[in-house]
Amino acid sequence: MKSLMFAMFDVAKTAELAQVGDKLAKTPGRKVLASYVCMGLAFPGVPPNTMVSITVAEYESNEAMATTVYPMELGGATVWAVPVLEMAVGREATAEEKYRK
Repeated sequence: MKSLMFAMFDVAKTAELAQVGDKLAKTPGRKVLASYVCMGLAFPGVPPNTMVSITVAEYESNEAMATTVYPMELGGATVWAVPVLEMAVGREATAEEKYRK
């Protein structure tokens, strides 16, 4: 299962959450495909001095995702995990037809 994970946290928590992230790097059942930190306000409504990181990862199960999310929340992050469906470039109409049936 692929997921976009948004983690929002006060900039004062950056060092603590970086340590949590390092510990989670080798979590079984999780493969990180990409990780980003927004260099400005990620979207309207984010309070000033809030860091937003976005991770694209594959999880073998919901339990594997929970072993990542929970420690981050304990460290002070607000985490939003969004399951995503990968779409082949140029094949969106084919996928839409498949799921419409």
